[in-house]
Amino acid sequence: MLVFLGAAGLRPQWDGSVVCIGTFDGVHLGHQKVVSTAVEEARGRSLPSVVVTFDRHPASVLAPERCPPCLGTVGSNLRRLRALGASVAVVLAFDRSLAERTAEEFFRELIVGSLRAQAMVVGHDFAFGKGREGTPSWLAERIATTVVPPFERDGCRVSSSAIRSLVAGGQMERASELLGRPYCLEGVVVAGERLGRQLGYPTANLGLACDQAVPADGVYAGRCRTPIGEFAAAVSIGTRPTVGGRRRAIEAFLLDYPGDDLYGAAIELDLLTRIRGQETFDGVEALKRQMALDVQKVRRMLG
Repeated sequence: MLVFLGAAGLRPQWDGSVVCIGTFDGVHLGHQKVVSTAVEEARGRSLPSVVVTFDRHPASVLAPERCPPCLGTVGSNLRRLRALGASVAVVLAFDRSLAERTAEEFFRELIVGSLRAQAMVVGHDFAFGKGREGTPSWLAERIATTVVPPFERDGCRVSSSAIRSLVAGGQMERASELLGRPYCLEGVVVAGERLGRQLGYPTANLGLACDQAVPADGVYAGRCRTPIGEFAAAVSIGTRPTVGGRRRAIEAFLLDYPGDDLYGAAIELDLLTRIRGQETFDGVEALKRQMALDVQKVRRMLG
């Protein structure tokens, strides 16, 4: 998949394309249906499929006080779009200038002018341009447009907001069902307070790279991808009240990890299921006993 940061460098030598546009935060099952439909339409026309997305959530510019945490980084979203078979991805900087462009300007200059669209595929709730003027019906008057209906799983409409709510409640299995894969936190390993090492369970402390949705406080079974491989992980999220933790942290104890410290390394942490909520124990020894039980449970679950 070709990736362009903005449309300024585009000089396409193709005669036409099939375009779909969206934030695609997390690339959940609903997004996957829209993109897959565009890819199939493009193949049927022997044209490239072009996905247009943004470098941030539009609400971060239009209504910062209501901007939700993201479900994935731009990089992870692009990897998933590539896996769906998209030919080209164009990542636009969503700033005030873009927000003020009319639907007609956006359509004429980018969709038809730069991308040479012959057809478009959009979700049922899609709209673009100033005042959200560019609705599916507006597009259908100007170009061949396929509108993908709402995607449901077990009677629930799949949406980014629904998944954020599930993540916030620690319902990782259900969130994974709507995403089509485990929910993943991405970041780099940062120095923590070394409390886990003192307790006999050295952990990788995850520093997030963006304002990503973090599950409810508690202990989770997960898998961690590191530069030397993937490992089962017992993951603690919370303030660690028993040992006087000073801030909320995401700590992963990697089972059977043979390597050196991971400080500075980029890791990906799949959270599969919540084992228990955060608790305050009667002293450090009680906490250590519970940590041993947590690790044993993760080992039984994940091997």
